Amino acid sequence: MLIIKKNSGNLRVNINDTENRRIPMIRCSIQLIVPISFLLIVCSFSGCSNSEQQRSEEYFIKVAGRGITVSDFNTAFEIAKAAYSYNSMRQSGTLREARLRLIQQMIEEMLVLERAKELGIEITKMEVEQAAENIKGDYPDTVFQQMLLEYAVPYHTWEKRLETRLLMEKVIVEALGDQIEITPDDLAKYDEERSKDDGITSEVEEGSKETDEIILKNLRRKKMEKAYSSWIEKLKKIYPVEINKELWGKIDGLGK
Repeated sequence: MLIIKKNSGNLRVNINDTENRRIPMIRCSIQLIVPISFLLIVCSFSGCSNSEQQRSEEYFIKVAGRGITVSDFNTAFEIAKAAYSYNSMRQSGTLREARLRLIQQMIEEMLVLERAKELGIEITKMEVEQAAENIKGDYPDTVFQQMLLEYAVPYHTWEKRLETRLLMEKVIVEALGDQIEITPDDLAKYDEERSKDDGITSEVEEGSKETDEIILKNLRRKKMEKAYSSWIEKLKKIYPVEINKELWGKIDGLGK
């Protein structure tokens, strides 16, 4: 369910749908049209406009010292629409829901980046280069370059957005990682559910070290996803979030 609340002339957007949140990635229930690893990078939103454009254009969304213009939003939304089917984007309800989801994702990204700034957390050039090589290695031959051309994203821009995604992940792990404790009961429950789904016997105790590590990683991720939503709400109380109601009205009226 999507809710918009008015507050002191601005809009505050809440999405009561934790199943559609990942940490800090996009997750859509609608069939993906392009590889998600590519979309997650090009849909890194903050700081899309150059400084000259930002000075001349009114902000649509502001979080503390960061801002997103309507141009930023429209550019990101054109890319984000690739995660939805063509027919679904012709329905006004789905279109509005997609815009609201994008707004929420933009807000969350700016909140996390603002937190990174305050804590002094950074990503090294080597970390970015290694991650870039790993991602590009998942694509055959020239497919990766073809996707950059299709979305009109220069490589240096993609790499900068990759840096943003890596920084967000580092901040989230720093904030929530130590809070996630996996108990024997968690392992037993996971093993029981897996046995029901697969019809196979337990592998938690008898499986390989690699299998156990994968299970622990999955369990930590699930717990971290649950903790993520409450953490974001706490950040909203620390860093002011504002949405320009007039500009949202104009955007929301498109496609109706």
